[in-house]
Amino acid sequence: MSTLALRAARRPFACIVIALLVSVFATAQTPHPSNAQLADPQLNAKVEALLKKMTLEEKIGQLVQFSAGFATGPGAEGKNQRFDDMVAKGQVGSFLNVVGAEATNHYQHIAMEQSRLHIPLIFGLDVIHGHHTTFPIPLAVAASFDPAMAEIVARTGAQEARIDGVPWVFSPMVDIARDPRWGRIIESNGEDPYLGSLMARAWVRGYQQGDLSKPDSVAVSVKHYAAYGAAIAGRDYNATDMSGITLRQVYLPPYHAAVQEGAATLMSSFNSINGVPASANPLTLDKILRKEWGFNGFVVSDWGSVAELINHSIGDGPTVARKALEAGVEMDMEGNLYGTTLAAQVRSGKIPESVIDEAARRILRVKFALGLFDHPYVSASPAYEPTAEKRALARKVADETMVLLKNDPVEAAGNLLPMKPGKTVALIGPMADSQRDMLGAWSAGDPKYVVTLRKALEEKLGADHVLYAEGCGLLSGQDEVVLNHVNFGGSAAASGSNEVPDDAKSIAAAVETAKKADLAILALGESANWMEGEAASRVHLGFTGAQQQLLEAVVATGKPVILIVAAGRPLEIKWAANHVPAILEAWSPGFEAGHAIADILFGEVNPSGKLPASLPRALGQEPLYYAQMPTGRPAHGDLSHMPTNSIEKFQSRYVDEENSALFPFGWGLSYTRFSYSNPTVSRATLPIKEVMNSGHEPVLKVAVDVTNTGTVAGTEVAQLYLRNINTSVEQPVRELKGFSRVTLAPGETKHVEFPVSFDELNFYNVDLKQVVEPTQYKVWVGGSSLATAETGFQLVE
Repeated sequence: MSTLALRAARRPFACIVIALLVSVFATAQTPHPSNAQLADPQLNAKVEALLKKMTLEEKIGQLVQFSAGFATGPGAEGKNQRFDDMVAKGQVGSFLNVVGAEATNHYQHIAMEQSRLHIPLIFGLDVIHGHHTTFPIPLAVAASFDPAMAEIVARTGAQEARIDGVPWVFSPMVDIARDPRWGRIIESNGEDPYLGSLMARAWVRGYQQGDLSKPDSVAVSVKHYAAYGAAIAGRDYNATDMSGITLRQVYLPPYHAAVQEGAATLMSSFNSINGVPASANPLTLDKILRKEWGFNGFVVSDWGSVAELINHSIGDGPTVARKALEAGVEMDMEGNLYGTTLAAQVRSGKIPESVIDEAARRILRVKFALGLFDHPYVSASPAYEPTAEKRALARKVADETMVLLKNDPVEAAGNLLPMKPGKTVALIGPMADSQRDMLGAWSAGDPKYVVTLRKALEEKLGADHVLYAEGCGLLSGQDEVVLNHVNFGGSAAASGSNEVPDDAKSIAAAVETAKKADLAILALGESANWMEGEAASRVHLGFTGAQQQLLEAVVATGKPVILIVAAGRPLEIKWAANHVPAILEAWSPGFEAGHAIADILFGEVNPSGKLPASLPRALGQEPLYYAQMPTGRPAHGDLSHMPTNSIEKFQSRYVDEENSALFPFGWGLSYTRFSYSNPTVSRATLPIKEVMNSGHEPVLKVAVDVTNTGTVAGTEVAQLYLRNINTSVEQPVRELKGFSRVTLAPGETKHVEFPVSFDELNFYNVDLKQVVEPTQYKVWVGGSSLATAETGFQLVE
């Protein structure tokens, strides 16, 4: 085809794209305020009236936050009298880590009675997976593929936090996490932006209830904005580097979803993004967040991240404070630069006072919306005890989040799970009787309320039928680097799990215990206190200490083995997958850990969890995720176009391992079986103009019949995957675009429909604009990202 003919052929396509870009661009220039409550005229009239009365120093005071209680970052002890004085002078707008009626009321009385304008403080706290009542970690909650579970956790945490005088929570964390070396994957919703976006909305709904003025609602702080989960090499606080398309199409959607749900605040992150620190990034904080998304809440920095801009080499203290503020960080958490450098820069003309006004305005909006001016104090509450109702909620969530990875039959015994009654069980492993480590990182819950697996099994079987042996600790004496980390600062971590036992003796005792039982249950994992969460990046994803040796020794006895993996991230468990017939991913399950695991083991609950993050065969595969981009030399598929006869060698593959995940995204077994049939689309062709004019309304439906072909009732998570072919910018080989939890009786069939709208069909082009193009879509529906029930449709001009 000639160049002229080629241009002519492309002209209609170009017109469509240009028309689409004009529409999207126009919409982006006039976004609606993200939170209607914060945009209320009466509320804003109160804010403006107060701003007019405030001095420059008082306005800057609203931008200052300190930690005055227990610390989630570097220590903050010994500052109480100083803080009393600062609050009285209006030099502090917020505290974090101040919890309980006595402590919060102490500072609030000073603010309301001694400061000139009686502006209340706002207290913030990390409430990640419950406050006192501790639920499974967020990564586990995502494994439910059930946004209602996130709402339960958030709702309960909000109620308890508000009773403790905390109206603002540093949650949810919505970072896309595709590298389990990064310890903070435990706080995330996993690797997928579609699942992550729906869960982000649910967390915000649960915390804020759509009305910040409710006495049991809290304001969220969605974190860590932005792209913190893509830290290079999985090393916490490290830089991130990605294309603009990847940023907008993969990493930003969950934040956007949270903003659309009305998130009151966001937290800026520690990392740089393509060379620009996130806490002083005009692109993400102003252009995208405010101008494109219409965000009308405020942004707080992460702990000291404004001061840490100095280490990013973008200026001295006053300079980085100015850059962070002008980019869009309204509140300085523990950096102490806003309070000490901004006033002088305003007076010298470096910073317009209007910039200070806008920052204070946004913070005051949230305080008014929360009702803090009218109800600044909280009543003293009785000491916390988990009620039967809250334990039932924690158990329900834990039941839904566990993932049955494997359940192969054992010779002459059939499937090990669900367990048969009347067995004597050897319960072995450092996680079997650990209360603290079953809580998970980022938990304020008291470990004494955790039901261990040992306790639950003894309740179920009787103590005489549960033979317990720890087998080994979570650490080995050989783990010198880890031991140094655990004992950071010269003081041991606040957990008994850093004790180092005599591994050889303990393993030998465990082997003898296993020999006396009908089967062995091994509970292995990682410490919640020092191997998960912030500052807990790992370069080895196998079991720590001597746990692998323990596993191999027990398997060598010939006894049937059930493996429970209790961890805050996907671990490398290839050996176990090859040698152990039954494996349950329990995550860090919280208060009801033992009961929930026992529910699954004995079939009282049929497992329905699905993996929100891929489990690797080997560490060298990381970062590993299912939504890979296509390659011209795929390891599998059509190889006919490869310009070589040596097609088996010259492919995109490893020489020593398979490309695929050991257990892929969306994977999870049940005690029954499900089949998929009759996949259909409501329309084989779809005009682009109709998609463009539909807003967020469905323009097409994908349907499939799901049948329970087994003998017990069960719940399946039916998953919809799409692939967009022949696009101007290549798209992943498949992407999750819908899911539905379906409960079926034995033999029952249900017709499941998935709505598809502009939201599922658009992508970003090379100009970073959302577009819909005349392309072909492949469609799969099934029980994981390996779904095989296939159909398709086409977008036409």
